[in-house]
Amino acid sequence: MEIKDIKKVIRQEISRYASSQNALTRGFIKDKAQLVYKSIPEHELHIDSAAKEKIIEALSDDLLGWGPLQTLMGDQEITEIMINGPFEIYIEKGGRKILSDIRFDDEAHLRYIVEKMLRDTGRRVDESSPFVDFSLPDGSRVNVIIPPLAIEGATVTIRKFLRSIEKIDDLIQLGAVDDRMAEFLVACIRAKVNILFSGATGSGKTTTLEVLSSYIDERERIITIEDTLELNLMQNHVVRLLTKPSNIEGKGEITLRDIFRNTLRMRPTRIILGEIRGEEAMDYLQALNSGHRGSLAVLHASTPTDAITRLETMALYAGLNLPTWAIRKQISLGLDLIVQHEQLGDGTRKLTYITEVGEVGDNEIMLHDIFRFEIDDVEENKVKGRFQALERPSFYPVFKKKGIKLREDIFKEEFHRDKE
Repeated sequence: MEIKDIKKVIRQEISRYASSQNALTRGFIKDKAQLVYKSIPEHELHIDSAAKEKIIEALSDDLLGWGPLQTLMGDQEITEIMINGPFEIYIEKGGRKILSDIRFDDEAHLRYIVEKMLRDTGRRVDESSPFVDFSLPDGSRVNVIIPPLAIEGATVTIRKFLRSIEKIDDLIQLGAVDDRMAEFLVACIRAKVNILFSGATGSGKTTTLEVLSSYIDERERIITIEDTLELNLMQNHVVRLLTKPSNIEGKGEITLRDIFRNTLRMRPTRIILGEIRGEEAMDYLQALNSGHRGSLAVLHASTPTDAITRLETMALYAGLNLPTWAIRKQISLGLDLIVQHEQLGDGTRKLTYITEVGEVGDNEIMLHDIFRFEIDDVEENKVKGRFQALERPSFYPVFKKKGIKLREDIFKEEFHRDKE
């Protein structure tokens, strides 16, 4: 018998006695496995004692955890797991993508673990809905797409939630920001500056948002709106709202826009939008311009200029037939800051721009870089560069009005050289 066949027999034996995962223990699994080993004739059981133990461990991981992924999920140095079918699993470690030696038995084994991950989320993946986003209990984010859309088998991407990044000092230690940028961003959160976190997938947008949200006053009422539960805020008074996909009949969908409109009636002190994807951009802009200060949102874009263009385009999806100049005026008046993220060629993540959103001039929104990361050179696949201070934001007086002390000299490049 092949190992996967032996595992199948043991699994069937266990299912006869255990009606749910809660009734299982490693000891129980081991006992049932030993019974199966004894029932199989020796000439069919071509495995030694070490292989038997490995089967028990693998089954324990399958039934009590995430199967072959259990070891990877427990490794704090791994930031992402990319599964391209049952026999090809890549990991991201230290910013580098590496092919691991972990494998599933077959497609059915992989789909079993996927279904187990989905069990308590209220979401599904099947032929009528062949892709899905959801979060695991530890905060890790998962995307699944299955055949026939995924040719090589079920494709799963897991972006792990890293508890090692909790405060702004952690981002400084990682080299994502310098101390001046950190001081400025924390002051912006406390002063209720409206901030858009921009960047490509995996560049660190949500991580930065979570870190900075920890500096929101505990007395504030925070409402988060997401497609997939990703944000893990530290405050007590947090209301988490989640969209709802349509049912198997294609009915009952609740969109970001539906929730956003209701949120405005919930007396929020802060609104945090997990990601702007479409027509809800118009509701977001209207909220920014109706006194909801300190709003935070995430958007996929490669530069601050691209972020503005995408925000304009998505606002047009709302179908209100507003002229472009009117949308740009709302962006200019409502949005204060764009924080741009990038994963560089060596795998490191940086805040490459902190950019102020200015007034509309010549029918274009004027953007002013406050801080920027400049690449000087690339040596031995290592990016060499430095953060530059460029100019003081025009809303600097807001900090004084809010009673927040922020040194004006952090916006001068001479301050940086003195520090060095």
